[in-house]
Amino acid sequence: MSAAPSLADCWFLTGPTASGKTSAGIELARRIGAEIASLDSMAVYRGLDIGTAKPTPKERQAVAHHLIDLVDPDQEFSLAEYLEAAQKAAADMAARGREVLFVGGTPLYLKALLRGIFEGPPADWELRRRLQSEAGERGPDWLHARLAAVDPVAASRLHANDSRRLIRALEVFEKTGRPISHWQQQFDQARPAEVCKVFVLDWPRDVLYARIDARVEQMFAAGLVAEVEAVLKAGKSFGRTARQALGYRETLEFLEGRRGLDETIELVKTRTRQFAKRQLTWFRSLSECRWITMDESLTPADVAEKIANVAL
Repeated sequence: MSAAPSLADCWFLTGPTASGKTSAGIELARRIGAEIASLDSMAVYRGLDIGTAKPTPKERQAVAHHLIDLVDPDQEFSLAEYLEAAQKAAADMAARGREVLFVGGTPLYLKALLRGIFEGPPADWELRRRLQSEAGERGPDWLHARLAAVDPVAASRLHANDSRRLIRALEVFEKTGRPISHWQQQFDQARPAEVCKVFVLDWPRDVLYARIDARVEQMFAAGLVAEVEAVLKAGKSFGRTARQALGYRETLEFLEGRRGLDETIELVKTRTRQFAKRQLTWFRSLSECRWITMDESLTPADVAEKIANVAL
């Protein structure tokens, strides 16, 4: 029986949306004797299949997948809960002599797996309500100004409208006596790429955007609207996180009559391209990443071979 692996030492295949991670991941898993753990914050939601581009039943049959369909869309699923589930899944794979391959494109999950997270003190709901109330009385910039006074580093990273994170940062300072930026920097220890197995699929920007547009059109053709309607007809709602998922937010707004279908599809394309740009910025900030240059001539098996040749 193998010991449970350190999550940071597992295999990772990531990249922006529509970069071909799923098919390349299956080929890589076969090559290295791995099972796949999802690295996608929206794949945890049951019933949200088309818009999250979950692996198909056939793909899951080819290689075992984990960390998919964990909660209903009306539930919240925290980063800490994901890390706990990931550790259990990795330990289970290792106990059966399998390598662990994380596949997906959620940058925050990737960073947390590689470097850990600062969980901090538990929520103080009375304090949070008081800060929210004061913010309502003093104006939209008050929270940001107050945080800047005690933790300018954290304030510089947060938008003035991001009240949830601003309040959490102020809560950490009040409860611990130290800025949240102080605690977080202890979990920001980078490692060089050559000692890691973290691979990013890197497409020319114009090709990537064309792939994204095609992916979005395919999602709607495959029945994204009907999928959302089915969730609602089943008496389930979309929680705060699930409702913000790309494609689902816009489809819900379409069903509410806020825009037409063609306009909705174009909006999803635009927002997905913007999201891909943010994903790439995140990946470039992580020293652990190695970049795999992609082009249309490469098959998933070719990509798997390139990665294995670099890592092994």
